[in-house]
Amino acid sequence: MRVRKLLELGVPDDCTSEAIGAVQSLAKKGIRGTSAQQLVEKCLQQPSDFLDDVSLAGFAEALLSRGEEPADRWPIRVEPIAYQTWGDEIDEASHAQMKSACRLPMAVGAALMPDAHVGYGLPIGGVLALEGAVAPYAVGVDIACRMKLSVLDIPASLFDKQFDLLKNALENGTRFGIGSRHTTPQDHAVMDQDWTVTRVTREHKDKARSQLGTSGSGNHFVEFGILTLEEPSEDLGLHTGQYVALMSHSGSRGTGAAVCSTYSSIAQSRLPKKFQEFGRLAWLDMDSEAGQEYWAAMNLMGDYAAANHDVIHRLVSKLAKTRIIAGVENHHNFAWKEIHDNKEVIVHRKGATPAGKGVLGVIPGSMATPAYVVKGKGNHASLLSASHGAGRRMSRTKARDQYRFRPIQKELQGRGVHILSAGADEVPFVYKDIHEVMLAQRDLVESIARFDPRIVKMSDDGESED
Repeated sequence: MRVRKLLELGVPDDCTSEAIGAVQSLAKKGIRGTSAQQLVEKCLQQPSDFLDDVSLAGFAEALLSRGEEPADRWPIRVEPIAYQTWGDEIDEASHAQMKSACRLPMAVGAALMPDAHVGYGLPIGGVLALEGAVAPYAVGVDIACRMKLSVLDIPASLFDKQFDLLKNALENGTRFGIGSRHTTPQDHAVMDQDWTVTRVTREHKDKARSQLGTSGSGNHFVEFGILTLEEPSEDLGLHTGQYVALMSHSGSRGTGAAVCSTYSSIAQSRLPKKFQEFGRLAWLDMDSEAGQEYWAAMNLMGDYAAANHDVIHRLVSKLAKTRIIAGVENHHNFAWKEIHDNKEVIVHRKGATPAGKGVLGVIPGSMATPAYVVKGKGNHASLLSASHGAGRRMSRTKARDQYRFRPIQKELQGRGVHILSAGADEVPFVYKDIHEVMLAQRDLVESIARFDPRIVKMSDDGESED
């Protein structure tokens, strides 16, 4: 039985050597596989019962010598901590998930953004501050999913004349879909960082290299559009007017998903029985080896996701024969160490944009509605956060049952929005009204520029034309 499996069963980091010794002793007696695993689990649950067992005594003693597990020291919270909500179009299931998260024993702050909808564990649009712990599913499967907008030196007046050039740049400079990769791996300094911080990142480094500069499926996109500034912006270094811009949305691809899956499994396996109800909200103590490993891997995925966008913008802008003159970008599936109420906490923003005072970010609408470049107002009630988009009002399954992509593709083309590829589950009608979402969070961010999509590329569901 490997160390990883022992950790998944809930064996403490500092008891793995004793556990391995126990497994080896059991194997000499012919007890292997499931039978050995069951004995290890029973010893974990009641180590005092195995102090006289020749094979398991050493493991049992190691467990008992530790005293209580760190997680067992957390008290049960009967009433959830309070959280403030922005926006009215939020379903009860999202509120139920948020209330459950607010019952975590180390929860000290929370907020729900106007784009909120149901997720895994924590709702999308949920913000959660934990003291001394990190919850992988409160960060999300797609670690460091983020936005990037680059302003180009093409005059907006020439957009239509250069339509074919821009279209071809998207078609040939990007890759979409689960498992998508470039034929020739792309270079970036991120691949020279230390990928041995965890076993997961070490084993997935080659996959990460091959997927660098690509996007997944779902709501990930790369698109050209027109950026409008009603007033000059010192933050962007741009004058009033219109500009051609390139915008993308994607994250850390398959490697990020593997990090989430591995460490969420470890966290869930270590949940004491009294906390089993939390399931995907399982946490890792920041003082534990697993907690530190996850934190290191998460931050590496943050750098990787940023590099991923950097490569996409480099490739597409080169094919478009243009130069990047300004830009803004931000994570919205991540955790940060921040000071709130004079204490350090881990702020999880799952589908939420950092909105500290003066902090820039990008909040998209849909393939046919505007995105906004925003500046945070530093509202502490939201834990310095804002929405990460418009937010879904319809599930993907329902959207696929209700809509077909090609008719909508033709309708949008008549409105000047050219969709090169996408799925029926991403049509504009499945999203909330971005204008109402922005109005609901006017105390969280101010808009400094508006981006209107003109050429959009997403993962193909098989319906769109070549």
